[in-house]
Amino acid sequence: MTGYDRDQFGPAWLDADRNGCDTRNDMLARDLTHLALEPGTHDCVVDSGDLADPYTAAAIHFVRGDGTLVDIDHVVALGNAWATGAFRWPIRKRAALANDPLNLLPVDASANRQKGDADAATWLPSNKSFRCAYVARQVTVKSKYDLWVTPPEKAAIERVLGSCPDQQRLADSGAPVLVPVHVTAPSPSGPSQPGPSTGSSTGGVYYANCDAARAAGAAPLHRGDPGYAPHLDGDGDGVACE
Repeated sequence: MTGYDRDQFGPAWLDADRNGCDTRNDMLARDLTHLALEPGTHDCVVDSGDLADPYTAAAIHFVRGDGTLVDIDHVVALGNAWATGAFRWPIRKRAALANDPLNLLPVDASANRQKGDADAATWLPSNKSFRCAYVARQVTVKSKYDLWVTPPEKAAIERVLGSCPDQQRLADSGAPVLVPVHVTAPSPSGPSQPGPSTGSSTGGVYYANCDAARAAGAAPLHRGDPGYAPHLDGDGDGVACE
């Protein structure tokens, strides 16, 4: 994990497919039902909807701004991708993985945060009926992007898929492995500095960027937490530095 940072995978979230909407809202619109869309956003911003969560089998009513409800999970976690090959990629390929619909699922936020950067050897969904599809998606993503697996990860994949021999690899999303938009790698940054006295952050705590928040062990930040500020929450969902 040496050198890993979420920002090494580009901004969260891009309009990687150039449809006018960011990837997070694209995924919410894809997988939620009974959608309510924010007026004046060209039907891009999802205000609310219902999710049949694949990780827990729970029914979740999503409301924008409540960061405790739904996260967009990277099925192959970005930290795992970094450690299994992405550290040597150009930034446009890392951004492609981070925004590829093949690698993204709206899921229960708590389950996603329990998973963290785990691979199949250390975390599987509690919904056992979804485990084969989950692992098959990881295999499909790793194959598409030429990521390797560790021996424990390989053993876990074989164990799970051995219980469902008819499980197929998923169809590719069609997203390219280099995003067709301009992204630049982040510059090294130091620890957070005292912020401006503008009241732009919460609780008198200020982080210049997400690197600083993570270095302080504060990420992710939810609206109302000390240090939460709009400049850290690029998608405006109430959760900064996801």
